Amino acid sequence: MSAGGQQGRKPRADVQRNRAALLETAQRHFLRHGVGTSLEAVAKEAGVGPGTLYRHFPTREALLAAVLQTRSEELLARQEGIARLGDADKALEQWLRALEEYFSAFSGLPEPLMAAARAQDPDNPLTLPCDTVITATEQYVRAAQRAGCVRRSVKGYDLFLAVVSVAWLKGTGAAQEESLDRVRALIAVGYREPNTGA
Repeated sequence: MSAGGQQGRKPRADVQRNRAALLETAQRHFLRHGVGTSLEAVAKEAGVGPGTLYRHFPTREALLAAVLQTRSEELLARQEGIARLGDADKALEQWLRALEEYFSAFSGLPEPLMAAARAQDPDNPLTLPCDTVITATEQYVRAAQRAGCVRRSVKGYDLFLAVVSVAWLKGTGAAQEESLDRVRALIAVGYREPNTGA
């Protein structure tokens, strides 16, 4: 059959199986060893060769972005719960905690996310996930500003950077939970309007 006859068809079952195995194995490796884990080890454990891995995911960032996509369903579920709060200040606070957990999923994750957000490189597969969460954060910030809870000068990108920084601290083990709570409180003091009393 000609190549043209293949257009519009679903990928072969073995191709889909290989991709699913790679994503599942990569997630395990990222959880266990961080985002710098050996991609060759991922391929080996998934039962494929390195060439197959790189055909599906040409770069480490592409693999990481695909794994994060599978985890973003949890973040969307959190958003649905936050939407029911009816309190813009609490909604922003809970969104920032949800993001912190998302960014803390794998050791070393904050660094490539910050690099992607800073460079805004359309060829970096992590740029889109960063843009998506920055846009969502901006919406929460604007809602809280309309409610008079957040300083007018604050941007969603500012809080994205703040949360990534907390996730980085968490991942390095450099701070105890009490210290992290104080850092979160300092961030909140910085973005909230002084008269909110929160």
